Amino acid sequence: MNVLLFGATGMVGQSVLRECLLDPQVQSVLTVGRNTTGQKHPKLHEQVHANLLDLSDIEHKLSGFDACFFCLGVSSAGMTEDRYRAITYDITMHVAETLVRLNPNMSFFYVTGMGTDSTEKGRSMWARVKGKTENDLLKLPFKAAYMFRPGGILPLHGVKSKTKLYQSIYTITKPLYPMLEKWFPNSITTSEKIGRAMIKIAKQGYPKSIIEGRDINLI
Repeated sequence: MNVLLFGATGMVGQSVLRECLLDPQVQSVLTVGRNTTGQKHPKLHEQVHANLLDLSDIEHKLSGFDACFFCLGVSSAGMTEDRYRAITYDITMHVAETLVRLNPNMSFFYVTGMGTDSTEKGRSMWARVKGKTENDLLKLPFKAAYMFRPGGILPLHGVKSKTKLYQSIYTITKPLYPMLEKWFPNSITTSEKIGRAMIKIAKQGYPKSIIEGRDINLI
């Protein structure tokens, strides 16, 4: 299986990349983003590309893939809806529309979040934008598309958040990880489980398009 990964330097992206490099059925991984991951591995190839709203210069490198794990995202804190939509919706859809044209047999995986609003009409701005993004991705003619909606994510194996405040919270609460997983099986998962669940679905498929936290843990 050949994998394309967007957002490989974020917390979820780091986790997915780690699991891809460990999985013997993943033959190659191409990361696309503004920065390299800093990792070296025989399966890993990296493409630095700043403007994800224009992929024309690298389109020739984006075909021949079985799955895309789209883990790129930002917090909505302090953002206007127009700005958040430009990053969350516009970039995601441009990438997806390009990839479905180049890889019609691809499975596309999009990381959203617990509480995403599929009606697109709720009071929460981020949830509306994420909901529209999900809905429009599911309309594209991919082989399959899956929307991952994790709640709390516990980072494992050295995976770190790029947000200093979040990382400090993870460091303080790390001794509680086993209990949090046990107490909140529907809303808490780990970075490792997200990566493994994506890879397993990419190999075998799954009967649901919306993958909630409990599904991730079960898969």
